[in-house]
Amino acid sequence: MSTDIRTKMWKAMADSPNVMLSLTGSDEPSEPMHAQLDKDAHGEFWFYTTKSNRVAQGGKAMAHFVSKDHEIFACIRGRLIHETRQEIIDKYWSKHVAAWYDKGKDDPSLQMMRLELDDAEIWTADPGIKGMFKMMTGKSIEPDEMGEHKKVTL
Repeated sequence: MSTDIRTKMWKAMADSPNVMLSLTGSDEPSEPMHAQLDKDAHGEFWFYTTKSNRVAQGGKAMAHFVSKDHEIFACIRGRLIHETRQEIIDKYWSKHVAAWYDKGKDDPSLQMMRLELDDAEIWTADPGIKGMFKMMTGKSIEPDEMGEHKKVTL
């Protein structure tokens, strides 16, 4: 795998694009959402939801991601806005998405949201031999012995 922490995050998200999503100005809890990723789209990804969903109003948002192997963790910040381009709504439509909407793409409750990405904090859980030894013997561990942590722009 690449040593670039951003690349590690995107590869892990491509394998399992599920996040916990919330509006940052709201007291509502985060909720699980399936991100529609596109390797050619830089700085954005999408969510199908309903017009009555707690994130449907849009605004500043945060997505939290954990890879399937629990080795990549990310907190992604951006702005959630209504996606109105029909070609984008059509592009990511699938049987999996259709199962949520009785009237398909014409369902009046359908709302697609685009998360325009600002930045992220990414952590890798990749302890070296020294970190593993300290963990097994109960010795004090320094954060950099357990993996990498960076703030990145997206």
